[in-house]
Amino acid sequence: MEFTTLMNERRSIRKYTDAPVSTEEIQAVILAAGQAPSWKNPQTGRYYAVTSPEKIEEVRACLPEGNQQKTEQVPVLLVTTYKKNIAGFDREANPDNELGNQWGAYDLGLQAAYLILKARELGLDTLIMGLRDAEQLRNVLDIPEEETVVSVISLGHRDEDPAKPKRKELEKILKIV
Repeated sequence: MEFTTLMNERRSIRKYTDAPVSTEEIQAVILAAGQAPSWKNPQTGRYYAVTSPEKIEEVRACLPEGNQQKTEQVPVLLVTTYKKNIAGFDREANPDNELGNQWGAYDLGLQAAYLILKARELGLDTLIMGLRDAEQLRNVLDIPEEETVVSVISLGHRDEDPAKPKRKELEKILKIV
């Protein structure tokens, strides 16, 4: 699929069918995410692919009510994390600049962009949710303390076709100096 078409077709989907997502499709979106650049190439992003109906319900319970409703019937929930104190730090564990550990979240955001575009290329859809109970997710999925929980991404087949939200005009977001 042509890149501009892919970007224009992608939407945040809040209603899914119960059609399954294959293991190969899950692997393909995570492999695509792993192609994103990262600060000094530490590749700190980590993913927990939740596919069993029982475990999906446990993860959904870690989301606020609104996000629980948006993930009804979804066949896959991806919990994203990054390893702490690696991206943005030197070999002596000192921050390279004032952002420090925030580079891990930045890198994970780049990976999420690749992930959601690959999902769309495969005919799948996503919703990135930042409202979640990180500690509850850590307990449900046995996420180690050295990983920062960032988001939950639903992955499945859309059961809605929302209109594309209006985007800001270029003059409002770009300053060429």
